[in-house]
This record gives sequence, structure tokens and C-alpha cells, in this order.
Amino acid sequence: MNAKKYINNAHKYGVDAFSSILHLFKLDVCIYHNAKVCGNWHLNAHSLGATSFHMVTIGCCVLDVPGYFNGMLNHGDLVVFPRELAHSMMPGILLTGVQQHLEYRMAQDIDGTGLLCGEMRFQHKGSRYILDALPPVFIIRHDSSNAWLKSLLEMILTESIQVGPASKVLIDKLSELLFTYALRQYLADNPNEVRMLAIYGHPRLAKAINAIHQHPDYEWTLESMAKEAALSRTSFAETFKTVSGWTAGQYLTWWRMQLAWSLLADGGEYCRNGK
Repeated sequence: MNAKKYINNAHKYGVDAFSSILHLFKLDVCIYHNAKVCGNWHLNAHSLGATSFHMVTIGCCVLDVPGYFNGMLNHGDLVVFPRELAHSMMPGILLTGVQQHLEYRMAQDIDGTGLLCGEMRFQHKGSRYILDALPPVFIIRHDSSNAWLKSLLEMILTESIQVGPASKVLIDKLSELLFTYALRQYLADNPNEVRMLAIYGHPRLAKAINAIHQHPDYEWTLESMAKEAALSRTSFAETFKTVSGWTAGQYLTWWRMQLAWSLLADGGEYCRNGK
């Protein structure tokens, strides 16, 4: 079963805790828009509550998220909605004509804005703890500090223009990377705003969390967890609570529950398949 296989692999390869979380939660990405929007366009279609993203692949546009953001998105900028809010987008420069959604290769000489839009779905109920720790909306800017964004943008745009066998699968997979990188970037840039998620980037706490994830069935005590973090028992307990809002014991119980839920889910699938 997948959860048992994960535990074995985590121990063998030394998988870090945040990787194991994302692996267990099984992220799927579905691209629902990948085209150049031309003419005097205006978009406000959305699925409230869905985890989604938009990336400007060509040109620029204005994004309006009432109460949160109103401003320009430029070439390569990425906006993520952990739970989608009502919002609208429109051209960043004056355009005329009827709104059209055209394939990139058909519209290379037509003014417009390239938009890649996708919806993310986690297959594990525990994903709500990740989503709840994030802000309602956040933007990753396309600049020199985010080299990964430039590289993924180039690959996505190349695949979108030069459509070939498996293009849809490749763009979905690249978009999954896009979302994963965006999560990691936000955690790195905002360590004091991500609550429980902050422990994965903490220089001391992360060592204890990695050990817990690799050996979830070990009889962990506060003292043994503190030893992994190279902290005193008291300092570890206080730091864990301050950084995450949880006690170390609460986190240990939570992680074991996520593994148990995955085992039960895999077992149900195992039985349904008649194996």
C-alpha cells in the first residue's frame, strides 16, 4: 500500500518532511485555460473555494481581488488562491475588438495576454492544514530571485506554442511543479505568517520533524524529539509552540493520523479492486 511504501522509502532516502507531506497528500493539477486572450477582454469566471492559480505567460493584465489586491500582473507573475475568491482580470493596456481566446501559435502577431489557469486538488483530507496556513491570495513575482519561475515559464510557453504528443500531460506536470515551487517560495519568504507550516523551514525544528516523518512508529517522547533538534526539552517545547501554534505531541499525533487515513483509503481502494 502507498502509505507503507512511503514510510519505507522515507527511511531509505531521507525524505524531508515537507516532501513527505506533499507526496502523501497526492496533488493533482488540471489546467482549464491555456491561451492568449485578445480583444477588449474581461474575465471573472471562477470556482469559489477551489485551490487555483493564474500565471501571465505573455503581456500583462490587471487583477482585482476585492479587499485583497488591485494591481498589475506582468509577464511571468504567478497568483495563487489557496481557496479561490471572487476576482476579475482585464487587459493591462488598452485593447480593442471582440474578446477571443486563441491558441498561442495562432495569435503570435495579435495583441493580447497569455494566461495559464489551473485548479489543484489534493487527494488527502489533511491538505486543509496546508491551505488554512496560507493567506487568501498571494503573488510570486517574476524576477531574478525566482529563477525557478523563469525556467518553468519558458518550458510551459514552449510546450504551449509547439504543441506535440503528450503536451497536455507535460503542461499539467509543469504546473504541478509551479504550484509546489510557489508553496516553498512563500514559506521561505514569509516564515512568520504560515503558522504550522513554519516548522518545515525552521533550522532546528525541521530536524526533529524529518526524524518523526521517517520513523512515525518510534516511541517518540518530548526528550527524544528535542534531542533530534539539538535543543533542551524546555526550549524545544516552547519553540515548537511559538513557531507553529501546536505542541510537538499534537503534531506527532496529527502526522500519525494522516498516515492512518492514507492506509485506510488505500485499503478501501485495494478491496474495491478485488485484490
